[in-house]
Amino acid sequence: MILLPLLAVLVQTLTGAPVDALQAPKGTTAIVFLFTSTDCPISNRYAPEVRRIAEAFAPKGVTFRLVYPNPAETAAAIREHMSAFAYAGATEAFRDPAHALVKFADATVTPEAAVYAGGRIVYRGRIDDRHVDLGVERPSATRRDLFEALTAIVAGKAVAQPTTQAVGCFIADFAR
Repeated sequence: MILLPLLAVLVQTLTGAPVDALQAPKGTTAIVFLFTSTDCPISNRYAPEVRRIAEAFAPKGVTFRLVYPNPAETAAAIREHMSAFAYAGATEAFRDPAHALVKFADATVTPEAAVYAGGRIVYRGRIDDRHVDLGVERPSATRRDLFEALTAIVAGKAVAQPTTQAVGCFIADFAR
């Protein structure tokens, strides 16, 4: 018997083909959706940390997907962004021009992470607390929220703080 997913959240590949964002390879423990934008400076400053987290957790069955919710961003611009910030090869990228995944995850800014595991979003929020508010940044993070959430998930534990407030560029501001 073939089991069909109870829920599908359709986004687009960079070639424009529809794909269910919640589908993952066998053995996947969790999917990290990182909402980002090619021109959000806060998102771009987080690229090295996102790569470090992906490198640490990919061997543990965590899949990383960049989600570009700005309908104006072209596939070519996204590919260039992924190359410029060394994401190419480390993560998958999807376009979400209709904001299906944005709504499913309740994402509001870029960068914002949403972790899907066990059939639901188990963490949504910031990567870490380096950005306190728009224009207010600490020299370094004091909490690594996404890292801590993934550590709990791969250990089979509940995420201690399942929601944090991300700081960044508002998704609602993207032209439709």
